[in-house]
Amino acid sequence: MFKKFTPDSMSGQSRVKASVARAIRSQLVEQYPMMEGVFEELIPKKAPVMVAKCQHHVSLVVCGGEVLFFQERNGPFFPTLRLLHQYPQMLPTVQVDKGAIKHIFKGANIMCPGLTSPGARMETPLEAETIVAVHAEGKELPLCIGMTKMSTDEIKKVNAGIGVELCHYLGDGLWKLHPFE
Repeated sequence: MFKKFTPDSMSGQSRVKASVARAIRSQLVEQYPMMEGVFEELIPKKAPVMVAKCQHHVSLVVCGGEVLFFQERNGPFFPTLRLLHQYPQMLPTVQVDKGAIKHIFKGANIMCPGLTSPGARMETPLEAETIVAVHAEGKELPLCIGMTKMSTDEIKKVNAGIGVELCHYLGDGLWKLHPFE
């Protein structure tokens, strides 16, 4: 999603009204209920919230000069990796083997064999279309965020095709967009 993203990819940014900021905050609490107390700290009620519109119908939620979340069309909100590194418990995790790391850094989707090999782990049963943090074998912090294309049971059973569709990874255009001006 952000492989070729640059600051020029943004078509505009605007400060949103308090009611829109409240709606964004309530959507985030609904989507990530375990993080409710953290959202009050991340997006305070009186703080100005900006929404930057980008190409391919992507919106960035910015507060305090930092991009916190992104959304494609009216889909779910995805946290950025910088936010996920601060709050790693925010998303369920899957782990890929060492062989998948170089492909992820080039923006490739994660194939099922990379999730079922000996170095990989999928401990939590997940449904299809679940937002996940992807860790690498032997690494502490996640290296990308994606959405499962199949449930974990299907991934183990089929073991072919795309298991996790990549949305944001270390070194992509959104990662390099720091700090946000």
